[in-house]
Amino acid sequence: MIPHLFRTEFSKITAVLCKLFGAEHMDVAEDIASETFMQAYETWSYKGLPPNPVAWLYTVARNKAHNYLVRRKTFLQKVAPQVRRTAQEHDEEDIDLSEKNITDSQLQMLFAICHPSIPREAQIGLALRILCGFGIEEIANAFLTNKETINKRLFRAKEKLRQERIAIAFPGKSETDARLDTVLKTLYLLFSEGYYSESNDAVLRKDLCVEAMRLTYMLACNDDTDRPEVNALLALMCFHSSRFEARRNSMGELVLYAEQDENLWDRELIGKGMEYMGKAASGNVLSRYHIEAAIAYWHTQKNDTEEKWQQILSLYDLLLQREYSAVAALNRIYALSKVNGNRAAIEAAEELRLEGNHFYHTLMGELHKYLDNSKAIGYLERALQLAKTSADKQTIQKQLEELRRIPVK
Repeated sequence: MIPHLFRTEFSKITAVLCKLFGAEHMDVAEDIASETFMQAYETWSYKGLPPNPVAWLYTVARNKAHNYLVRRKTFLQKVAPQVRRTAQEHDEEDIDLSEKNITDSQLQMLFAICHPSIPREAQIGLALRILCGFGIEEIANAFLTNKETINKRLFRAKEKLRQERIAIAFPGKSETDARLDTVLKTLYLLFSEGYYSESNDAVLRKDLCVEAMRLTYMLACNDDTDRPEVNALLALMCFHSSRFEARRNSMGELVLYAEQDENLWDRELIGKGMEYMGKAASGNVLSRYHIEAAIAYWHTQKNDTEEKWQQILSLYDLLLQREYSAVAALNRIYALSKVNGNRAAIEAAEELRLEGNHFYHTLMGELHKYLDNSKAIGYLERALQLAKTSADKQTIQKQLEELRRIPVK
């Protein structure tokens, strides 16, 4: 019960207290939230669960926050009278843990975290800690690094919030428009950390995706941020998440798209994705999220028809015109092979000049399969040398073993 509540309620309490205290006292907000759960663990272990655990947590958090504000006021007035205050004291303020204020506080915190002065990796780390309730060790596992690195990253980001005096509030309309792009990129990368993560912790990977979707959903439900690109990103997340369970087998190995079990796809999420795609179609906006969501939609259609792959190929062409990336270019090559055949795809792939990319060699191995088995093996052996993660190496090794079993004609 406590681990579940920690995941769902820690971030809510912290966001509200951060908004109340200000970004310069973010550590205090985290400490109070942590102390609240420590007291819950100690009390509930002896007395059992209260009738309403969430209400119990909120009451304790309010009391701790109030006591902090009283002690702070006493210090400022009696211990350090020389300190002049320009801001009004908060001890008389209501510590509002209503559902609306929690939602507003989390969204305002999201915009503060996504201030352009804070590096992207730190934005994701702060979002995981403050808005998603992830522990330092979990964040380290998600980034495949150590706790010391994460602590330093978060400390620098919090210092930047203090130095810049970034307000935890909704920016003005023009600033909201400008900042929303950064917010969406952060949520997109947060989702990607889960969906494409190399961590062996399946629960952690899924939690990352769920939290990214939860925060994006909050944006879609807010009148000021309910934009076509927000709904497009939410649709993209739904389509990708619908195939989450099918992407890895019981051994944790990556399952290639063509081999995925369609029965494991979540049809309800696919339907939700289509619903958000419909909302994203309003207005004249065509973002990268619209295009990627459309590509993800076609991947939820298992039928291997020319129309499907022609649509996907056209969408990749459009995406690359707007924003080039090596991953999108390689994915386009796979779609091209489905439409124009492997030889045409090989020629197009060679023009990319991505010899240092192990995904390139993996794709070339697949394209040469049955055309020239020895070349296919050579490409996969090179891919195996370049691959950095155990999951990728396992997948490539499996492909190599299958190729080597094919009789030489």
